[in-house]
Amino acid sequence: MNTAFLQSLIKEKKPVKTDQFYKDVVVGLQSTPKRLNSMYFYDANGDKLFQELMACEEYYPTNCELEIFTEQTAGLAEAIMAGGDAFDLIELGAGDAMKSTYLLKHLVEQKADFTYLPIDISDNVITFLHATLPAALPGIKIIGLNGEYFDMLKKAASISKRRKVVLFLGSNIGNMPVSDAENFCKELRKNLSTGDMVLMGIDLKKNPKTVLAAYNDKEGITKRFNLNLLERINRELNADFNLTQFDHYPIYDPETGACKSYLISLTDQQVKINGKADIHFFKDEYIYMEISQKYSVMQSNQMADVAGFKPLNIFFDSKKWFIDAIWLAE
Repeated sequence: MNTAFLQSLIKEKKPVKTDQFYKDVVVGLQSTPKRLNSMYFYDANGDKLFQELMACEEYYPTNCELEIFTEQTAGLAEAIMAGGDAFDLIELGAGDAMKSTYLLKHLVEQKADFTYLPIDISDNVITFLHATLPAALPGIKIIGLNGEYFDMLKKAASISKRRKVVLFLGSNIGNMPVSDAENFCKELRKNLSTGDMVLMGIDLKKNPKTVLAAYNDKEGITKRFNLNLLERINRELNADFNLTQFDHYPIYDPETGACKSYLISLTDQQVKINGKADIHFFKDEYIYMEISQKYSVMQSNQMADVAGFKPLNIFFDSKKWFIDAIWLAE
């Protein structure tokens, strides 16, 4: 596939509705403590910065999971094929399908009886995957689904009664606080049938310095990534944030596994948004930006169990920093 073209296409996401963006920003910044929704990180410049972050020396999660998919492809395929019956392979947030393409290629070569159903909020991504995957992987059956995860899972169930295998990669489960992640997994289970499977990518707890460095890289990419949201608010919502008056501050708690990012106000200041909302910041006040939750293997198994899944298998990268876990819906 033409990776450069694909990346440029992925950036053409559905435009954010300005009214909703404004409402979410103002409600978040008028809350105590102040917060911003991390879903708004990804404008065109945010996408570019995140690509730079994934390529930087300290940011390990992408390479760890890619290693699993490239070096343990046969094992992953054997685990989800479960004896050779026909199944639907559903990927939540498929994006460029970079990692899953290795698995898809192996399944096609093994003549597995499956249909690939990528789900993504971007119709551009779905259109592109429909156009390129059949050319790259002759013989693949693909039905792209454009929309929200659980809505599209319901649609997938209406399309086919075959066994479902759901991919949720990239430690996306870590973008939620633990309680939200548990609720997400419970809702995921409600949308599956007994015997269905989930392949869940999970970032593990590890040396705190390794974790913190990934979200506080020496090149300052993560800092620019966080500050870019303020720049986006300035541009799209006619705000007047002075970016030099905010600093990026990440923390990692090895006990809870929560790695959180904040922006800290360096002075008492007033910010106006769209000429309507006045937001006051005290010196040293923070904006909560995002969480990147890390888990132990035991916690991963417990999360599966609480949601109604049985942990079947775990695939580690060579450093044992990341896992792709196979869960069976009971």
